[in-house]
Amino acid sequence: MEVVIVPDARSGGELIADAIARLLRRKPDALLGVATGSTPLPVYEALAAEVKSAAVDASRARIAQLDEYVGLPAEHPESYRSVLQREVLEPLGIGMDAFIGPDGTAQDVLGACEAYDRALAEAGGVDLQLLGIGTDGHIGFNEPCSSLASRTRIKTLTEQTRIDNARFFDGDIEQVPHHVITQGIGTILEARHLVLLATGEGKADAVAATVEGPVAAVCPASALQLHPHATVVVDEAAASKLKLADYFRHTFANKPDWQGI
Repeated sequence: MEVVIVPDARSGGELIADAIARLLRRKPDALLGVATGSTPLPVYEALAAEVKSAAVDASRARIAQLDEYVGLPAEHPESYRSVLQREVLEPLGIGMDAFIGPDGTAQDVLGACEAYDRALAEAGGVDLQLLGIGTDGHIGFNEPCSSLASRTRIKTLTEQTRIDNARFFDGDIEQVPHHVITQGIGTILEARHLVLLATGEGKADAVAATVEGPVAAVCPASALQLHPHATVVVDEAAASKLKLADYFRHTFANKPDWQGI
């Protein structure tokens, strides 16, 4: 696993956006796995700036969703499909016909989960999957003690997660769904390149457990240690608990520019 320590969230966003741009120049129709939330926004903003300046053309890229609410209509402004349309597809000039996501309104939710895994495989697999991390080490909605071999499946949101997400639903927790469909850890690990971005002191313990701790279901993100091409990008605050921080700085500073991340 490669660990890159950057000064701040903006720098991390620019670094990852550059990696995505390099990928799109090599493979214009690459399948990009994207996440929602505030953490990846600097990536999307930096990539949109590159598209606007004509430094890269993202119009042929394809977008794959990490997770989705169950029971929330796709056209609802807070469905993750709608959020990604606003924050990723439209700024990058990508049409909804290039979007792959699970059907959170399906009558047969288990069937929808299996269908999504098949759709990812039939699309050739995810080329680069962007991830955030929770303070407890979760990725996607794979909470602690999720199986490291899990596939796309339905998960129940914790009460705290529903409380946290109520701000997107006019502060009304009753509007927040109880369940989500999420790519499982096993599904996530099938992407060719995993890029995890973490910022802020609140993520420091989770980052340390992910990078330097044992591979264990209690910290789902630690499964990235099993991946042949995983990159963890963290700001100084999120890196504050890393014992090998100086080594990570040294290795990245001496890495050839052409290699990227």
